[in-house]
Amino acid sequence: MNMPAKNSVWVWAEQYQKLNAVSLALVGKAVELGQQLGGAEVSAVLAGAGAAGLAKELIDCGASKVFVAEDVSMFDTEGCASLMTGLVRTHRPEIVLWGATSLGRETAARVAARLGTGLTAHCIDLHIAKIDGQDHLVMSVAGWGGNLLLKIVCPERKPQMATVKPGIFQPPPRQPRHGEVIPVEAASGPARYEILAATEEPEEATSLERAAVVVAGGWGLNDLAGFALVEELAKVMNGSVAGTRPAVDAGWIPANRMVGQSGKTVAPRFLVTLGVSGAPQFATGALNAGFILAIDKNPAAPIFEMADLGIVGDLREVLPRLIEELRK
Repeated sequence: MNMPAKNSVWVWAEQYQKLNAVSLALVGKAVELGQQLGGAEVSAVLAGAGAAGLAKELIDCGASKVFVAEDVSMFDTEGCASLMTGLVRTHRPEIVLWGATSLGRETAARVAARLGTGLTAHCIDLHIAKIDGQDHLVMSVAGWGGNLLLKIVCPERKPQMATVKPGIFQPPPRQPRHGEVIPVEAASGPARYEILAATEEPEEATSLERAAVVVAGGWGLNDLAGFALVEELAKVMNGSVAGTRPAVDAGWIPANRMVGQSGKTVAPRFLVTLGVSGAPQFATGALNAGFILAIDKNPAAPIFEMADLGIVGDLREVLPRLIEELRK
């Protein structure tokens, strides 16, 4: 887009009967970015049947306006992309943020291509900085296997667009606010496919992104031949089990329990790592943990640099004793 952008920050809000937590978190981040821009207005776009009933929640999180299109399914990424492209061309926001979900990634990519602007994926931080006297969105991503933090800007095209992994930012506290709900219609056109049905998979009892306690195992568990004691410790602590890429490759845990750059991002109050070296690929997925207890036999393991409390020892000896003491 070559038209000048207006001083506003937009969020694509994803929902299926309830709002996705990453969308609420992005509204809170949008408010923060708006303040850094000198008071930019925050708006959200919401699609799907019954979406209007969820708009107030976005307003209470900080959105001043919520554009609602109930005539397009959120699973119709083609229709959602057409909707968002038209709204952006009309209102010209400075910044547009998306959750890096499967639907969010696909819709964002379609919109970026149609608008001829950039899209930075899987951001782990966002802030405003002056570059050559102009305010720009600085989008931080983990690069080179997690060994570097890359800062990306899009100075020549608007809007500046980014996707953010769930769990990176936390939803803001909700306060009763006044805002404007604006009904809109999706752009009509011949559909290239038809959605016949939507089937919801059963939600995990405790998802990693929402877990207050996470127990993560790594390759150091090789001496224990698997995750049996990890699962036992997690049960004692009423926590969720997670692991690293080597643990997934070894077949100890499924891929949907992996923490790291190419896995889940967690922000528990308490994180226990067992035999996790602390390589950057893992660390980028656990930056927001409240307290970290690390156990590893290698005193030089990088995990001890990010841990609040470390135990250097053999897991075959430490872990059973830890479980025994916690049971008491």
